[in-house]
Amino acid sequence: MAMLADNLFKRIIDGKISAKIIHDDDLCIAFHDIGPQAPVHVLIIPKKVIPTHDALTPEDGPLIGHLHLVAVNLAQELGLAEGYRLVINCKDRGGQTVPHLHMHLLGGRDFHWPPG
Repeated sequence: MAMLADNLFKRIIDGKISAKIIHDDDLCIAFHDIGPQAPVHVLIIPKKVIPTHDALTPEDGPLIGHLHLVAVNLAQELGLAEGYRLVINCKDRGGQTVPHLHMHLLGGRDFHWPPG
């Protein structure tokens, strides 16, 4: 549990590590990814530490809805009217590298299916 309390994203939320923040409210923070996979690559992270998507509870429903609405607003602000992709990786095999639930907002280029 100590690892969760001091993960990379928690340190960004707490202001211990700098990031190019583009959204900050009571429930979440959003910032540009330092290793972008698209011309626009933003991470949207709840301030509540939730280790992975599988750890969500019914009480987290409003929080998850809020993250999606933040994504919609950011997509509009960042000029992604032609489309974008939202990604939530879950656990190691799903590509999750930080033990803190987060959403990737990707846009500014065409995406293909299936993803990698």
